[in-house]
Amino acid sequence: MNTYSRSKQHTDEEEGESREGSTCSECNSGTLVHNSDRHELVCDECGLVVEDESIDYGPEWRAFNHSERQERSRVGAPTTELMHDQGLTTKIDWRDKDAHGRTIRPEQRSRMRRLRKWQQRIRTGDAGERNLKQALSEISRMSSALGVPHSVREVASVIYQKALDADLIRGRSIEGVATAALYAACRQEEIPRSLDEVAEVSRVERKEIGRTYRHISQQLNLVMEPVDPKQYLPRFCSQLEIDSEVRQLAKEIVDVTVDSGLHSGKSPTGCAAAAIYLAAQRCDQELTQREVADVAQVTVVTIRNRYQEQVQAMDDQ
Repeated sequence: MNTYSRSKQHTDEEEGESREGSTCSECNSGTLVHNSDRHELVCDECGLVVEDESIDYGPEWRAFNHSERQERSRVGAPTTELMHDQGLTTKIDWRDKDAHGRTIRPEQRSRMRRLRKWQQRIRTGDAGERNLKQALSEISRMSSALGVPHSVREVASVIYQKALDADLIRGRSIEGVATAALYAACRQEEIPRSLDEVAEVSRVERKEIGRTYRHISQQLNLVMEPVDPKQYLPRFCSQLEIDSEVRQLAKEIVDVTVDSGLHSGKSPTGCAAAAIYLAAQRCDQELTQREVADVAQVTVVTIRNRYQEQVQAMDDQ
Protein backbone atom coordinates (compact mmCIF):
# COMPACT_ATOMS: atom_id res chain seq x y z
CA MET A 1 0.00 0.00 0.00
CA ASN A 2 1.36 3.38 -0.96
CA THR A 3 2.09 5.51 2.10
CA TYR A 4 1.64 8.74 0.15
CA SER A 5 -1.76 7.98 -1.34
CA ARG A 6 -4.86 9.84 -0.29
CA SER A 7 -5.95 8.93 3.24
CA LYS A 8 -9.25 9.46 5.01
CA GLN A 9 -8.99 9.95 8.73
CA HIS A 10 -11.87 8.46 10.71
CA THR A 11 -14.43 9.16 8.01
CA ASP A 12 -16.23 5.90 8.81
CA GLU A 13 -18.02 7.70 11.65
CA GLU A 14 -18.22 11.26 10.36
CA GLU A 15 -19.05 10.70 6.71
CA GLY A 16 -21.01 7.47 6.85
CA GLU A 17 -18.61 4.83 5.59
CA SER A 18 -19.43 1.13 5.89
CA ARG A 19 -18.74 -0.66 9.17
CA GLU A 20 -16.91 -3.96 8.85
CA GLY A 21 -17.84 -6.88 11.07
CA SER A 22 -21.51 -5.80 11.54
CA THR A 23 -24.56 -6.92 9.62
CA CYS A 24 -28.18 -5.88 9.52
CA SER A 25 -30.54 -8.22 11.38
CA GLU A 26 -33.32 -7.56 8.86
CA CYS A 27 -31.64 -8.04 5.45
CA ASN A 28 -28.21 -9.37 6.50
CA SER A 29 -26.54 -6.53 4.67
CA GLY A 30 -23.07 -5.46 5.74
CA THR A 31 -23.51 -1.85 4.60
CA LEU A 32 -24.13 -0.02 7.87
CA VAL A 33 -23.89 3.76 7.82
CA HIS A 34 -23.38 6.04 10.81
CA ASN A 35 -25.64 9.09 10.88
CA SER A 36 -23.62 11.77 12.66
CA ASP A 37 -26.65 14.07 13.09
CA ARG A 38 -28.87 11.56 14.87
CA HIS A 39 -26.04 9.38 16.23
CA GLU A 40 -27.60 6.27 14.79
CA LEU A 41 -26.25 3.23 12.97
CA VAL A 42 -28.54 2.67 9.97
CA CYS A 43 -28.63 -0.05 7.30
CA ASP A 44 -28.02 1.50 3.92
CA GLU A 45 -30.08 -1.19 2.14
CA CYS A 46 -33.37 -1.39 4.08
CA GLY A 47 -33.12 1.64 6.39
CA LEU A 48 -33.33 -0.27 9.67
CA VAL A 49 -31.89 1.55 12.68
CA VAL A 50 -29.46 -1.01 14.05
CA GLU A 51 -28.12 1.09 16.91
CA ASP A 52 -29.22 4.38 18.42
CA GLU A 53 -28.19 6.66 21.28
CA SER A 54 -24.52 6.19 20.47
CA ILE A 55 -21.87 8.24 22.21
CA ASP A 56 -21.49 11.76 20.86
CA TYR A 57 -17.81 12.63 20.66
CA GLY A 58 -18.49 16.20 19.56
CA PRO A 59 -18.39 19.34 21.73
CA GLU A 60 -21.07 19.96 24.34
CA TRP A 61 -21.58 23.55 23.10
CA ARG A 62 -23.36 24.73 19.98
CA ALA A 63 -22.22 27.30 17.45
CA PHE A 64 -24.09 28.68 14.46
CA ASN A 65 -21.34 30.60 12.65
CA HIS A 66 -17.58 30.68 12.32
CA SER A 67 -17.00 33.43 14.89
CA GLU A 68 -18.98 31.61 17.59
CA ARG A 69 -17.14 28.40 16.81
CA GLN A 70 -13.79 30.17 17.17
CA GLU A 71 -14.77 31.80 20.46
CA ARG A 72 -16.08 28.62 22.10
CA SER A 73 -13.48 26.20 20.84
CA ARG A 74 -10.96 25.16 23.47
CA VAL A 75 -8.45 23.48 21.16
CA GLY A 76 -5.72 24.86 18.97
CA ALA A 77 -5.21 24.64 15.25
CA PRO A 78 -4.81 21.15 13.73
CA THR A 79 -1.37 19.86 12.93
CA THR A 80 -0.23 20.32 9.36
CA GLU A 81 2.62 19.01 7.27
CA LEU A 82 2.98 22.43 5.63
CA MET A 83 5.02 23.67 8.60
CA HIS A 84 8.40 22.26 9.49
CA ASP A 85 7.34 21.82 13.14
CA GLN A 86 3.78 20.71 12.17
CA GLY A 87 2.42 23.83 13.88
CA LEU A 88 3.04 22.47 17.38
CA THR A 89 5.34 25.24 18.64
CA THR A 90 4.20 28.48 20.22
CA LYS A 91 4.45 31.86 18.59
CA ILE A 92 5.08 35.27 20.13
CA ASP A 93 2.84 37.81 18.46
CA TRP A 94 4.48 40.77 16.76
CA ARG A 95 2.03 43.19 18.41
CA ASP A 96 3.26 44.56 21.73
CA LYS A 97 0.10 43.66 23.66
CA ASP A 98 -0.67 41.33 26.53
CA ALA A 99 -3.28 38.55 26.72
CA HIS A 100 -6.03 41.07 27.49
CA GLY A 101 -5.20 43.26 24.49
CA ARG A 102 -3.59 46.01 26.54
CA THR A 103 -0.40 47.65 25.31
CA ILE A 104 2.62 46.52 27.31
CA ARG A 105 4.89 48.95 29.08
CA PRO A 106 7.81 50.45 27.11
CA GLU A 107 10.42 48.85 29.36
CA GLN A 108 9.03 45.41 28.45
CA ARG A 109 9.05 45.90 24.70
CA SER A 110 12.78 45.39 24.30
CA ARG A 111 12.53 42.18 26.31
CA MET A 112 9.71 40.91 24.10
CA ARG A 113 11.73 41.70 20.99
CA ARG A 114 14.64 39.64 22.31
CA LEU A 115 12.31 36.76 23.19
CA ARG A 116 10.75 36.92 19.74
CA LYS A 117 14.17 36.83 18.07
CA TRP A 118 15.41 33.87 20.11
CA GLN A 119 12.20 31.96 19.55
CA GLN A 120 12.64 32.25 15.78
CA ARG A 121 16.20 30.98 16.12
CA ILE A 122 15.16 28.05 18.31
CA ARG A 123 12.39 26.96 15.89
CA THR A 124 14.99 26.45 13.15
CA GLY A 125 17.89 25.29 15.23
CA ASP A 126 19.68 23.00 12.76
CA ALA A 127 20.29 22.99 9.02
CA GLY A 128 17.68 20.30 8.38
CA GLU A 129 14.88 22.38 9.85
CA ARG A 130 15.97 25.45 7.93
CA ASN A 131 16.07 23.39 4.75
CA LEU A 132 12.59 22.02 5.41
CA LYS A 133 11.18 25.43 6.27
CA GLN A 134 12.43 26.94 3.02
CA ALA A 135 11.17 23.98 0.96
CA LEU A 136 7.69 24.00 2.51
CA SER A 137 7.42 27.72 1.88
CA GLU A 138 8.35 27.10 -1.76
CA ILE A 139 5.75 24.32 -2.04
CA SER A 140 3.05 26.62 -0.66
CA ARG A 141 3.98 29.35 -3.12
CA MET A 142 3.90 27.08 -6.14
CA SER A 143 0.69 25.39 -5.00
CA SER A 144 -1.05 28.75 -4.75
CA ALA A 145 0.16 29.68 -8.24
CA LEU A 146 -1.10 26.37 -9.65
CA GLY A 147 -4.38 26.47 -7.75
CA VAL A 148 -4.14 22.90 -6.46
CA PRO A 149 -6.16 21.66 -3.45
CA HIS A 150 -4.86 21.62 0.10
CA SER A 151 -4.48 17.84 0.06
CA VAL A 152 -1.86 18.11 -2.71
CA ARG A 153 0.19 20.51 -0.60
CA GLU A 154 0.10 18.10 2.34
CA VAL A 155 1.17 15.14 0.19
CA ALA A 156 3.96 17.18 -1.42
CA SER A 157 5.23 18.18 2.04
CA VAL A 158 5.28 14.54 3.16
CA ILE A 159 7.17 13.48 0.03
CA TYR A 160 9.79 16.20 0.56
CA GLN A 161 10.24 15.24 4.21
CA LYS A 162 10.73 11.60 3.18
CA ALA A 163 13.29 12.69 0.61
CA LEU A 164 15.07 14.78 3.24
CA ASP A 165 15.17 11.86 5.69
CA ALA A 166 16.53 9.58 2.95
CA ASP A 167 19.29 12.12 2.20
CA LEU A 168 18.10 12.58 -1.39
CA ILE A 169 18.59 16.36 -1.22
CA ARG A 170 22.37 16.17 -1.22
CA GLY A 171 23.79 17.59 -4.44
CA ARG A 172 20.43 19.01 -5.56
CA SER A 173 18.75 22.36 -5.10
CA ILE A 174 15.97 22.80 -2.57
CA GLU A 175 13.72 24.38 -5.18
CA GLY A 176 14.27 21.47 -7.58
CA VAL A 177 13.37 18.78 -5.06
CA ALA A 178 10.40 20.80 -3.79
CA THR A 179 9.07 21.21 -7.32
CA ALA A 180 9.56 17.51 -8.06
CA ALA A 181 7.70 16.63 -4.85
CA LEU A 182 4.82 18.89 -5.85
CA TYR A 183 4.61 17.33 -9.30
CA ALA A 184 4.66 13.84 -7.75
CA ALA A 185 1.85 14.86 -5.39
CA CYS A 186 -0.24 16.09 -8.33
CA ARG A 187 0.29 12.74 -10.05
CA GLN A 188 -0.71 10.78 -6.95
CA GLU A 189 -3.76 12.92 -6.20
CA GLU A 190 -4.81 12.78 -9.89
CA ILE A 191 -4.72 16.54 -10.27
CA PRO A 192 -4.16 17.40 -13.96
CA ARG A 193 -1.03 19.52 -13.92
CA SER A 194 1.57 18.93 -16.59
CA LEU A 195 5.31 19.20 -16.09
CA ASP A 196 5.38 22.35 -18.21
CA GLU A 197 2.77 24.01 -15.99
CA VAL A 198 4.72 23.13 -12.86
CA ALA A 199 7.95 24.38 -14.44
CA GLU A 200 6.33 27.76 -15.20
CA VAL A 201 5.78 28.54 -11.51
CA SER A 202 9.12 27.08 -10.42
CA ARG A 203 12.51 28.73 -10.24
CA VAL A 204 14.33 25.78 -11.82
CA GLU A 205 14.40 24.44 -15.35
CA ARG A 206 12.07 21.77 -16.65
CA LYS A 207 14.92 19.36 -17.35
CA GLU A 208 16.12 19.48 -13.74
CA ILE A 209 12.58 18.97 -12.43
CA GLY A 210 12.08 15.87 -14.55
CA ARG A 211 15.44 14.41 -13.58
CA THR A 212 14.83 15.03 -9.87
CA TYR A 213 11.29 13.66 -10.09
CA ARG A 214 12.51 10.39 -11.60
CA HIS A 215 15.20 10.08 -8.94
CA ILE A 216 12.97 10.59 -5.89
CA SER A 217 10.17 8.43 -7.31
CA GLN A 218 12.59 5.54 -7.77
CA GLN A 219 14.31 5.96 -4.42
CA LEU A 220 11.07 6.37 -2.46
CA ASN A 221 9.21 3.67 -4.46
CA LEU A 222 6.40 6.00 -5.42
CA VAL A 223 3.70 4.19 -7.39
CA MET A 224 2.68 6.43 -10.29
CA GLU A 225 -0.18 5.48 -12.55
CA PRO A 226 -0.12 6.72 -16.16
CA VAL A 227 -1.86 10.07 -16.53
CA ASP A 228 -5.32 9.77 -18.07
CA PRO A 229 -5.77 12.39 -20.83
CA LYS A 230 -9.42 12.66 -19.80
CA GLN A 231 -8.38 14.52 -16.65
CA TYR A 232 -7.36 17.53 -18.75
CA LEU A 233 -10.59 17.77 -20.73
CA PRO A 234 -12.74 19.77 -18.25
CA ARG A 235 -10.12 22.49 -17.78
CA PHE A 236 -9.27 22.80 -21.47
CA CYS A 237 -12.95 22.83 -22.47
CA SER A 238 -13.74 25.53 -19.93
CA GLN A 239 -10.91 27.74 -21.17
CA LEU A 240 -11.98 27.24 -24.79
CA GLU A 241 -15.67 27.84 -23.89
CA ILE A 242 -17.01 24.99 -25.98
CA ASP A 243 -20.46 23.43 -25.55
CA SER A 244 -21.43 20.14 -23.91
CA GLU A 245 -21.81 18.28 -27.22
CA VAL A 246 -18.14 18.77 -28.05
CA ARG A 247 -17.12 17.86 -24.52
CA GLN A 248 -19.01 14.58 -24.61
CA LEU A 249 -17.59 13.63 -28.00
CA ALA A 250 -14.08 14.53 -26.83
CA LYS A 251 -14.47 12.11 -23.89
CA GLU A 252 -15.51 9.35 -26.27
CA ILE A 253 -12.51 10.06 -28.50
CA VAL A 254 -10.15 9.89 -25.51
CA ASP A 255 -11.71 6.57 -24.44
CA VAL A 256 -11.11 5.15 -27.90
CA THR A 257 -7.55 6.49 -27.84
CA VAL A 258 -6.83 4.85 -24.48
CA ASP A 259 -8.46 1.56 -25.49
CA SER A 260 -6.35 1.51 -28.66
CA GLY A 261 -3.17 2.17 -26.69
CA LEU A 262 -2.33 5.27 -28.73
CA HIS A 263 -1.69 7.34 -25.60
CA SER A 264 1.21 5.15 -24.46
CA GLY A 265 4.39 7.19 -24.44
CA LYS A 266 2.57 10.29 -25.67
CA SER A 267 1.88 13.54 -23.88
CA PRO A 268 -1.55 13.38 -22.16
CA THR A 269 -2.12 17.08 -22.79
CA GLY A 270 -1.49 16.56 -26.49
CA CYS A 271 -3.96 13.66 -26.64
CA ALA A 272 -6.60 15.68 -24.82
CA ALA A 273 -6.06 18.74 -27.02
CA ALA A 274 -6.26 16.68 -30.22
CA ALA A 275 -9.47 15.03 -28.99
CA ILE A 276 -11.06 18.44 -28.40
CA TYR A 277 -10.02 19.63 -31.86
CA LEU A 278 -11.36 16.46 -33.53
CA ALA A 279 -14.63 16.70 -31.61
CA ALA A 280 -15.03 20.33 -32.64
CA GLN A 281 -14.43 19.41 -36.27
CA ARG A 282 -17.05 16.68 -36.22
CA CYS A 283 -19.57 18.92 -34.44
CA ASP A 284 -19.02 21.74 -36.97
CA GLN A 285 -17.57 24.06 -34.33
CA GLU A 286 -15.09 26.76 -35.33
CA LEU A 287 -11.90 25.95 -33.46
CA THR A 288 -8.36 26.24 -34.77
CA GLN A 289 -5.37 24.13 -33.88
CA ARG A 290 -3.54 27.21 -32.66
CA GLU A 291 -6.27 28.05 -30.13
CA VAL A 292 -6.21 24.53 -28.71
CA ALA A 293 -2.41 24.43 -28.69
CA ASP A 294 -2.19 27.69 -26.73
CA VAL A 295 -4.56 26.40 -24.05
CA ALA A 296 -2.90 22.99 -23.78
CA GLN A 297 0.61 24.47 -23.98
CA VAL A 298 1.67 22.11 -26.76
CA THR A 299 2.80 22.70 -30.33
CA VAL A 300 0.54 22.66 -33.35
CA VAL A 301 2.60 19.78 -34.76
CA THR A 302 1.79 17.67 -31.70
CA ILE A 303 -1.94 18.29 -32.12
CA ARG A 304 -1.74 17.51 -35.82
CA ASN A 305 0.03 14.19 -35.22
CA ARG A 306 -2.32 13.09 -32.42
CA TYR A 307 -5.28 14.25 -34.51
CA GLN A 308 -4.35 11.99 -37.41
CA GLU A 309 -3.91 9.00 -35.08
CA GLN A 310 -7.27 9.61 -33.43
CA VAL A 311 -9.05 10.00 -36.77
CA GLN A 312 -7.70 6.61 -37.80
CA ALA A 313 -8.75 5.05 -34.48
CA MET A 314 -12.28 6.49 -34.72
CA ASP A 315 -12.68 5.28 -38.30
CA ASP A 316 -11.68 1.77 -37.25
CA GLN A 317 -14.46 1.62 -34.69
